Amino acid sequence: MAENNAAQAPAKKGKLKLIIMLAVIIILAVALSVVGTLWFLGDGFAQSSDAESSVPAEPTFVASTYTDLERALVTTVQAQGRQRYAQVHLSFEAKDPAALVAADTHMPLIRSKLVTVLGNSDFNELQTPDGRAALAGQMLVTVNEVLVQEGEPEIKQVLFRNFVVQ
Repeated sequence: MAENNAAQAPAKKGKLKLIIMLAVIIILAVALSVVGTLWFLGDGFAQSSDAESSVPAEPTFVASTYTDLERALVTTVQAQGRQRYAQVHLSFEAKDPAALVAADTHMPLIRSKLVTVLGNSDFNELQTPDGRAALAGQMLVTVNEVLVQEGEPEIKQVLFRNFVVQ
């Protein structure tokens, strides 16, 4: 019986060593996982903070905001002695939301000037993509002239939502 007890004692020492080794391996694996994650997410440890401070900040992205004209611009357009009609639904694009608020504030004056620009356009040019692009450019200049005259920020672009000539 004494021999059986002596044989069991070394087995406990082996289990204890195995448990300690497994615990050390698991702790090392977790530590390496954390270090690796921090390395890849942070692009290094001390080098990333030095690199960020020496490189100038890139400009941040500013999303455009839009506003729609509630009613369409409708006017007559002259074409070879005949009277034709043009109907245009517009939207304004701006980087500064204050420009759109200003455009809404001054909308009666802006609509009046835009109807004049549309009415002075040539019917045949309005039927081509280049003619519509030129009209959008003229409308942009007109709207920005009104906004600058009133001391407001400018809009970025005039967009056609619907364009009908007949």
